[in-house]
Amino acid sequence: MNAVEWIESFIRAFMCLLGILGNNWLAIRSLPSRMSQIRTNDALFINLATSNLITNYFVDLPDTMADFADNWFMGRTYCGVFLFCAGLSETSSIISTLLISMYWHQKLVGSLRRGTAPVRLDSLRLVASLLSGGWGVALVFSIPHFFFVAAETGNESLADCAESFPSPVARQTYEVMYLTLANAVPIAGMVFFSIQIVITLLRHQARIVAMNSESHGKEEQAESGSRRGTDGAAAARGKGPAGAPVSSLTAGDDGPQSPDAQPATLPIPVKGTVQGDAKEAPSSKPAKAAGSHGNQVRAAKSVVAVATVFLVCWVTHLLLRITSNVKRSSLVVEVASYIAASYTCIIPYIFLYGVKKLSCSCRR
Repeated sequence: MNAVEWIESFIRAFMCLLGILGNNWLAIRSLPSRMSQIRTNDALFINLATSNLITNYFVDLPDTMADFADNWFMGRTYCGVFLFCAGLSETSSIISTLLISMYWHQKLVGSLRRGTAPVRLDSLRLVASLLSGGWGVALVFSIPHFFFVAAETGNESLADCAESFPSPVARQTYEVMYLTLANAVPIAGMVFFSIQIVITLLRHQARIVAMNSESHGKEEQAESGSRRGTDGAAAARGKGPAGAPVSSLTAGDDGPQSPDAQPATLPIPVKGTVQGDAKEAPSSKPAKAAGSHGNQVRAAKSVVAVATVFLVCWVTHLLLRITSNVKRSSLVVEVASYIAASYTCIIPYIFLYGVKKLSCSCRR
């Protein structure tokens, strides 16, 4: 291999290693301590990590080995497994990302409208059905890859692993159905939910700004009213000594009070006393709700970031696939495979950051 091929192989190896670490990390950090504690978000992340790990272990790793060996040395049988796993994991990963964006859209909109009320996708049975359907669709589109295989020979070794459909019409029919149902439709769904999430976040931010400005105005009015009240009280007291009890100033004609007489005072709650704690106790629930909503907003922003990466990668991948169908080019296929690999090695870290699990601690 020349210098350029060595650089490409090392880039491929680095992306493969990054993807293996990130997706294993996402799967491990999403596993609950007990299965009874599993939530929808955990199930979706585990499913996404599993889909990407199929690509990492059964597609990217063998492809990297073939790059360093400069030929396909794993035989025609594994060539079928290679193409089958590539289609299976790619379709399942796209559908998993779509379901994650749909879930966090429901959670964000639901939290703003109904507080912490559960949403439809909080049902694990519904999510399990959707995930099973996604794997079923991925399986249907991946089976042809296993049968329509051609291992192109060169000298005494297998040089390349490629698809071989019975006819150009069969290839075009499959590609049109696959690109439409497994790529274009999920991409359109991702665009829709991402736009809805962005609109919801912008409206929430505008509402917070309006509330802060209104609260600031009320504080200024209260402060000015307090100053006017203080000035009026001082004028009413006349020349009495500052800080003296009102009772001692109004004793006047009756003479001084007896030593046993105590001026009546109102109890002033001090922070840390029983009364102060009693007043602050009800605010703990709103604080927890605000913290929960803040976590949801952070996770929703990570979903928007993933959707952006998703659109950049898969729209480019889709266009390259369409181009390769019009005119077959090994360079276009190679670039498309790099783009798909970049997606699987980037998004686990974005999701881990969004749900605050981008750490080595095993505590959840």
